[in-house]
Amino acid sequence: GYTRDRFVPLLAERRRRRTPLIHRGYYIRACAVNHCVQDFLQKTSSHSKTQILSLGAGFDSLYFRLKDMGLLHQSVVYEVDFPSVACQKAALIKRTKELSALAGDSEGDGLGAITFSGDDYKLLGVDLSELPELERALEEAGLDSEIPTLFIAEVVLTYMEIGRSDALVQWAAEHFCQACFLLYEQIGPEDPFGRVMQQHFSQLSSPLRSLAQYPDCEAQQNRFLEKGWTQCSVMDMNEFFTCCTPEDEQRRVQALEPFDEYEEWHLKCSHYFVLAASKGVEPAWTPLLFSTRAPCLDGPLRVAGSITATAFATLSEVAGLRRYGHRSVLVKPNVILTTGGFGEEEGQHCRMRHLHLLIKHEGCWRSARVRRDNPNKREEERLYHTVSCLSDRLALIVGGRTSPSRAGLGMLWLNLPETCSATDPGSFTVEPVNVQPPAKPAVLRWRHSTTEVTLRGEKYLFVYGGRSAVEPVLGDWCFLAVQDLSCTEIPVEGPVPEGRHSHSACGWKGGVLIAGGLGAAEQLLGSLFVLKEVQHGFQWQPIETHPPLIPRYSHTAHVHDTKLLLVGGVWLQSSSVPGVTVIDLATGLCLDYRVNAEHLEWPLMLHNHSSVFLPSEKELLLIGGGGNCFSFGTHLNPEPVSLDLSSILTS
Repeated sequence: GYTRDRFVPLLAERRRRRTPLIHRGYYIRACAVNHCVQDFLQKTSSHSKTQILSLGAGFDSLYFRLKDMGLLHQSVVYEVDFPSVACQKAALIKRTKELSALAGDSEGDGLGAITFSGDDYKLLGVDLSELPELERALEEAGLDSEIPTLFIAEVVLTYMEIGRSDALVQWAAEHFCQACFLLYEQIGPEDPFGRVMQQHFSQLSSPLRSLAQYPDCEAQQNRFLEKGWTQCSVMDMNEFFTCCTPEDEQRRVQALEPFDEYEEWHLKCSHYFVLAASKGVEPAWTPLLFSTRAPCLDGPLRVAGSITATAFATLSEVAGLRRYGHRSVLVKPNVILTTGGFGEEEGQHCRMRHLHLLIKHEGCWRSARVRRDNPNKREEERLYHTVSCLSDRLALIVGGRTSPSRAGLGMLWLNLPETCSATDPGSFTVEPVNVQPPAKPAVLRWRHSTTEVTLRGEKYLFVYGGRSAVEPVLGDWCFLAVQDLSCTEIPVEGPVPEGRHSHSACGWKGGVLIAGGLGAAEQLLGSLFVLKEVQHGFQWQPIETHPPLIPRYSHTAHVHDTKLLLVGGVWLQSSSVPGVTVIDLATGLCLDYRVNAEHLEWPLMLHNHSSVFLPSEKELLLIGGGGNCFSFGTHLNPEPVSLDLSSILTS
């Protein structure tokens, strides 16, 4: 349902269902190419002849789709790939009735590099890196350098040696009077996702050779302008989906199947781009222009400084903290409990059954798996829940999920021991107890927040936002009385924030601060609200920051004195990844700090993590984080990390 292409089953070796993330990732690639190709055909429809040259075409169905749609009245499609691929595809077309009926009888195949030659379809077997051979084969096949020509290269040039791919780009500009070039491939090699991406292709013995010299959209644009192309526009795939895909189409795709891999989707899209270049074409070919730019993509990042990340000094194994979608909470001084998430356990990727403990002793952290009174129960297996420590003996888990297609989970008490041995953390025992009576529907959600608030001296847990299996975004809330967890009606005034999930929330002056999140239609939010106590209940009040807060989600947050700390997350600024943002709640001043992870031997992914702030040390502990990096594998931060914030929190 993502794309409508009846020829794919005829050209693909087999049909195989993949994850929703993979489905979306290939959908947006097909969407961008179709958008640009059809725009080219429309803009050149007044010409008597046009042609399309697909470089490294593989078993693409482009020709058959365009022919079936009646869009090739005056166009010829040329496809080039390695001889072995071209011969296989030609044989497949000839023995498949539906394909050969469209492509027509093949005449002249076997002549040089030509493996199939129909009236408006030519298939050639040539190595693209051998430019003289390519030029000779195309001339024999009838390619005309005087008519409007669209070159297509989908993840092709980056596998070639940089000198050869540059020569191909320049040759196309110099030898064709009216030329357009459509390029789709990777960018962003140096951030954590980019490093995992590069490692994946290197392990396949297919290194991405263009990335070092052309690491971002600007470099790719300059590449084409310097190689003879007069116009060039480029955008990453977040920009394309946000600005060039109609809103009704966005909603259609977002509703196709249960989806809960937002972070990985936006990261994948920030590491691929689509480029459209042209020369000699009138009117100019500009398929990537848009009338409005999404607010979440605006403005350059202003970095106030950097914070160095250092690995924990631990005296024991921390493999149990390789997880994401989990939660961590300080249950006693220098004692951190981590629950839930998805990670690595006993050599397998799975929902995490075991709770994990970190205890600081004599300046060093000890790590251990938590013992449970009933190890056969599995209530703690959940992602995107919350954990609130109500006393040094009691913690409460609220919500979470197993699968995004199933209803959210309820509440679970965690009975904690009175004491904890710093020298023997493995003796720490937790007793999970289901809340009775069962949880109200109000808490059956995930990617929400639960924050302790105070009204006239009484404590409540404020459960806000999130999502469910039915509603992709929730904007409601409930107040749970701490004594019995009953839902309490409390008046709330003021402008209600738009619904959101994957936001941050932390207590402040008896109320709660809500920052960022993912809103309706998966739009990133940059708003900041405070819910504060007033005479008859609570009141929502927006907080303005300057400069405006860059929209983000999947971050964590803490308050120190009058400063709000936003840690990590995902945003659509493809030039960088979020570090630590410090907001002065008294003045509204907003400062972004980069996290320097050069001293770590592995990529530090600051999303789907948990964090604990130690105010006396002004130290921030980052635990877990990471996720599925599209088709490049799963990356889980292998160790907890410490950030010393003393330099940025001094008054």
